[in-house]
Amino acid sequence: MTLTYKHHIPLLICLLLIFTGCHEEIGNTVEMQVSLCLPIPESSARAPRRVIGDPGTTEQFELPKYAYIFVMKQTGVDTWTVWRREELTIREDEWTTTRYYGQNDTRGDYIYKYNKNMQYLLQNETPQGRIYGICSNKKLNFNTNMSSISTLSDLLNWKFDTSPDSIQENLQNIYSTPYNYERGGQYYCTFDCQSGHSFTVDLLMYHVASKVDIKWNVADTVRICKSAPEKAVRLTYMDAINLFNGEAYCFRPMENVTATLPNAGKTIHIVSPEDEGLWWEGRTYFYTIPYTVGNTPGDYFPLQMLLRTNGSSDNYRPTLNLRVDTSTPFVPWMRANFNLSKPLGDETITKVVENN
Repeated sequence: MTLTYKHHIPLLICLLLIFTGCHEEIGNTVEMQVSLCLPIPESSARAPRRVIGDPGTTEQFELPKYAYIFVMKQTGVDTWTVWRREELTIREDEWTTTRYYGQNDTRGDYIYKYNKNMQYLLQNETPQGRIYGICSNKKLNFNTNMSSISTLSDLLNWKFDTSPDSIQENLQNIYSTPYNYERGGQYYCTFDCQSGHSFTVDLLMYHVASKVDIKWNVADTVRICKSAPEKAVRLTYMDAINLFNGEAYCFRPMENVTATLPNAGKTIHIVSPEDEGLWWEGRTYFYTIPYTVGNTPGDYFPLQMLLRTNGSSDNYRPTLNLRVDTSTPFVPWMRANFNLSKPLGDETITKVVENN
């Protein structure tokens, strides 16, 4: 079973970094100011064009309230050490609406902008620096204290806990900087500490959770059975089950793996016996942490389902293997169209077709 997708999911957040040359500072320092910017969802009348990779056209996203920022300095050929750490708490009224005029594809779009710039004085002896960030509308719990992150290895192995219900219900509101997104052959949030002049860098933050978009249909061949009406198929119960609810990478969203197919995890309920309007066809979406099974990232995300038909308590548990491209740094928008073409228990009950 395969699935194609053509959209990545970065609801992007811009961090506008303004670097003032060291000739304006006392001693060997460079001033760095950081402004947070967030594109307004297309559903707003003030956002007529969807940004590249936006996961939907009518979705609403909550503004981040918490941000965790790391500034790193280069200490060797390919060695980076944490230079500054900052944990921010942001009030909703500290965001304003304006247009974005940076160098990215969202140029001219309306954005939310965090008014209070963060300022850092950075030593300019180091050749280059990097900045990483993760933000959320809910406070995150991590596998390691922020103060313990010192090296790039520490940073890339930093994880947040997805198990609380408050986090599972707000995965679409968590964004970070993917470590393997490059521009010009280097990490896209790299800056020059020795430029000697003012310049700006646009930092994009992307979703860490994938949108799973499911469309289902009970085929006409089994929806109506004139010779034996009692055998007509109605999809009276449907869950997405065993969704990821462990510790997820902050900056490696496409590299979450499990040793085996999970048999426990988060459940998303989709259809109930009372939902008569959804018994034969429907569509829904939800956000989840994408993962693959095995020791290394694979090509499929296993979406486990639980189905029941005709009011029965008998469970059928198909796994829809949704194709993902793990060569990209961005989590995918995964779409699944599936048809119930035979009664439950038959060998070819569920067919997943490519989205159209």
